Amino acid sequence: MSGTGSSDETMRFSDEAWARNAVAYEAIRTMPFNTDLAAGTLSRERFRHYIVQDAHYLIGFGRALSLAAAKAPEPDRIVQFARGAETAIVVERALHGSFLRDYGIGPETFAATPLSPPCDHYVSYLLATAYAEPYEVVLGALLPCFWIYAEVGRDIHARAKAGNPYQAWIDTYAGEDFADAVAAMIDATDMAALGASPALRARMHRAYSHATRLEWMFWDGAYRDAVWPL
Repeated sequence: MSGTGSSDETMRFSDEAWARNAVAYEAIRTMPFNTDLAAGTLSRERFRHYIVQDAHYLIGFGRALSLAAAKAPEPDRIVQFARGAETAIVVERALHGSFLRDYGIGPETFAATPLSPPCDHYVSYLLATAYAEPYEVVLGALLPCFWIYAEVGRDIHARAKAGNPYQAWIDTYAGEDFADAVAAMIDATDMAALGASPALRARMHRAYSHATRLEWMFWDGAYRDAVWPL
């Protein structure tokens, strides 16, 4: 999916953004959390930390998608992002809920678990961007979560060991339904970038790159069991 060629306004935003952040994606693909997840050797404690924080993250992500829907200029995009918010909170949290039950984490325990520093940073960034920035920049910030998760999911699915205890997670993010949602998000972002000035397009790229870094931080934090020092 990476783009090639010179960086200019005639290039699709998504191709250019992927090419600019290819090194970051490779760092995410090969980081210890995802390597161990593919091998089925990721500890239950690390996956537990991840799944709780990701359930918290999806609430904030759903709010950011709702704000993108409110800012969308076309009715079809309003529907797209509103449905995306519903999926983030209802459908994907159903998957997380099954894992939470497996780990004996009830609603009270979940609610009492604070957002980790990486999760708090990521959610705060997305919500601040969704509230304060124009539609085009909001999409630039939201796209990495869709796209990188899909690419990581496909990569892990291709190399996952048989009998992987995390197969349900792997199948979700490597599946066709999620791939369709990613393709729609890429298309929406590319369409928004077509009418953007060079300065606005640059802001979209900054948002995409920062969200990509936060993707890395989120997984790294789960692997290290990141908590607040005070």
